[in-house]
Order: sequence, then C-alpha cells, then structure tokens
Amino acid sequence: SVSAFLEGVADADQKRDAHTLVKLMRAATGEKPLMWGASIVGFGKYRYRYDSGREGEMCRIGFSPRKGATVIYMINGFAEEAQLIARLGKVKTGKSCLYIKRLADIDMPTLEALIDRSIAYMNAKYPVQG
Repeated sequence: SVSAFLEGVADADQKRDAHTLVKLMRAATGEKPLMWGASIVGFGKYRYRYDSGREGEMCRIGFSPRKGATVIYMINGFAEEAQLIARLGKVKTGKSCLYIKRLADIDMPTLEALIDRSIAYMNAKYPVQG
C-alpha cells in the first residue's frame, strides 16, 4: 500500500516531503495515490503507444523517494515548462523527471504551478477515459 511504502522511507525529511507530494498531487489530479511497481506513487493513469507499436500504461503524474533525491515523474513539453523549472530552485532534470533533494530547497508555489500545468497538458494530450 502507499501508506506502508511511505512509512518505510528511512530519511525523515524525505518521508515528510513524500507526504507533502501526495497532498499536492492528489489535489491537482483528484485521484487517490496508487503504487506503480515497487517504488512509484502515482495518480491517475493513461495508455500510451509509441511509433514502434509498443504500448503501456502509466500514472499521469507520480513520484518516488529514491536514495539521494525524490524523483517527480510528469509529462514534459508544455509551454511554460522551462520558465517554471528555472524558477524552482535546486533541481536536476531528466526527460520527464525532476530530481529534488529536499522540498525545502525549492519554491513550492512554482512546484504547484508546474504540477498543475503538467496535469493540464497531460489531460489535453491523453484525455481521461472512463
């Protein structure tokens, strides 16, 4: 369960950050958190299909408290993304990932805006299906 997974996070700051992210992402999506595999807490779901024909299902947004950083998984490519990330503070980025050492190191209103914009873009690109 999500609760058991979060209680198993050893670092107290990272555990507190994880609970904060659950609240933020639940508010942004209106979805309950679910475990995606052994270490990703995700919200909502969507189906994707690559040009190669490979298909799958993944959460619309999620995070994982990993050793050294919490990884936030969100869709990229929306208009304000670069400006919002530039205002966040101490983060590293990957293709569709943000690596955050501590939420205390970043601007929380900017993170909330980034999550909201990512969800809006995700919903436009992959409409929610019953």
